[in-house]
Amino acid sequence: MKTKLSLLLATILLIGCGKNFEENEYLLEPQIIDKAPQKLLVYEVMGNPNEVGGEAFGALFSTFFKLKKNHDMGAPIPRARWPKLLETPKEEWLGIYAMPVPETVKEIPPKIQEQYPKLKLETWEYGMTAEILHIGSYASEPETVKKLHQLLTQEGFEISGPHEEEYLKGPGMFGPGNPDKYYTIVRYPVTKMTPSVESVDPDSTISEVTEG
Repeated sequence: MKTKLSLLLATILLIGCGKNFEENEYLLEPQIIDKAPQKLLVYEVMGNPNEVGGEAFGALFSTFFKLKKNHDMGAPIPRARWPKLLETPKEEWLGIYAMPVPETVKEIPPKIQEQYPKLKLETWEYGMTAEILHIGSYASEPETVKKLHQLLTQEGFEISGPHEEEYLKGPGMFGPGNPDKYYTIVRYPVTKMTPSVESVDPDSTISEVTEG
């Protein structure tokens, strides 16, 4: 069963990856956007992602294709939020795995909910969001994330929420494939930084108030 599930997930992760890359190629350079809310199937589980990720993705993909029979849904593109620090032991990582679904999905059918009691239907609020497309292994993400941090510093933003990844292309059908060709969107919610009192030019502030 685990082998079949692994093959199913690996196959699905390759579906439409060319189109997805073309649509997101602009994200090779970091961007700050006002991102709309997104309705998702959500499956939360704690543990090493290499050990528990199959459980989460299995529930999401299985449910997605069951719902697809009655709803107009595109290709399944999974994502996950990682709210704990990178230094946290992997056994203690909290993975909030998710799959976008259309607004027409109002509830999880009882039979599916009984099969996957951890499964939830949520709307993630986004707002101002920083994104970048990472090409390569998950272990090599830090260099890409540095580019995102540089943009935030230049534009006066700071991270205000958890690390999120959207998996456009992952492992191959019969193994990890070539990690150098994985496509992952990395994103963070961000907010505009408030200038400290020390960094404000008093003369400039007075001038603005007077002119107003």
